[in-house]
Parts: sequence; structure tokens; C-alpha cells
Amino acid sequence: MQIFKFFPILLFSIGMQSNAGAAPTEQTAIFAGGCFWGVDAVFKHVKGVVNVESGYAGGNADTAHYEMVSRGNTGHAESVRVRFDPARVSYQQLLQVFFSVAHDPTELNRQGPDTGTQYRSAIFYTSPDQQKIAQGYIQKLTAEHAFSSPIVTQVVPLQQFYPAEDYHQNYLALHPYQPYIVFNDMPKLGQLQKQFPALYK
Repeated sequence: MQIFKFFPILLFSIGMQSNAGAAPTEQTAIFAGGCFWGVDAVFKHVKGVVNVESGYAGGNADTAHYEMVSRGNTGHAESVRVRFDPARVSYQQLLQVFFSVAHDPTELNRQGPDTGTQYRSAIFYTSPDQQKIAQGYIQKLTAEHAFSSPIVTQVVPLQQFYPAEDYHQNYLALHPYQPYIVFNDMPKLGQLQKQFPALYK
């Protein structure tokens, strides 16, 4: 993980948007940042987040299967769908968690021990507001030299999100002692609690 500066939590007001499958008061964000197990776990521990689901985004329905996505040639990225209550946590705050805790946005087509385009850093926006906020936040981090290497995170429109297989859901909570989880993902929860104590649950 690159060295980054700590950014205070900023309250950022954004307009409500319609999301299929979400309650009227909820919004949806889609993030890709390496293996979805750890990213899923991080957002599950953020106050105001209603639900998190692991899945695939960037490709089509025919290839939205783990065995195929793992080949790295489907266009999919392992992603998480975050449904949240904007009255309790803003999209801006979710971005702060994503960039500073959930993954390293300077690693191109990889994340830690995992390599391939399916592990790329990406934000799949669901509205023009999200696009503007995400691009603006990346510009801010770049201007402030928050990371020692360039940010490579893609900001692209969401075409479709496909839920992953059942055995991938809530993986960290069900396998907390698996070596991969212990070494790669548990430290992220520690950083979330340390850097964002007001958001941690």
C-alpha cells in the first residue's frame, strides 16, 4: 500500500437518485478494488451502509461467472454493490473509504497478490452526480499528492452489475482465519476503525 495522507471526513451533499432494487431513501455505489472479499468487508463496517454484495461489472451476462472472470479477458472487474442511506453517509465519504482503506488506487490491473484486469481499480458510476463527484475527488487527491504514484482508478458508467456466486458473499465474516483474509483483508478493517472511527460499526 502506498503512503497516503489522512483526509478528514467531509460531509458532501448530493442529490437523490433512483436505483432499481433499492428503497426510495437509498442510493447505490459500485466499486472495484481487487478481490471483492476485502472490499465487501470494509463497506459492511461503514455506518449508513445498508447492504453490500460482491459481484462483477464491466462485462456481459454470459461471462459473469467466477471461473470465466478469473481468466482476465471478460471485461469484468470483481466489484461490490454498496447500498447506502445518504442521510447517514455520503457518496463522498464512501469514496474516502474506498481510496484510503479499501484498496490501493495506484496499482494498475492488480491489487496486492492478485493480478489481471479483473482486479483493476474502478468506480462504476450510476448517475452524472456520482461521475462528477468521483472525478473531482480524484483530481483533489492528485493535486494534493496524496499518493506517491499516479492514481489509475477508472471512472466509467455502470452498464450492469451481476451478483457473484453465493460462496463469495460475506466471505470475510465466514472465513476470518483463512490466511489470505488474515494477511490481506483483516488489516483493512483495522485501518477503517483507526482512520474513520466515526464511521466504523
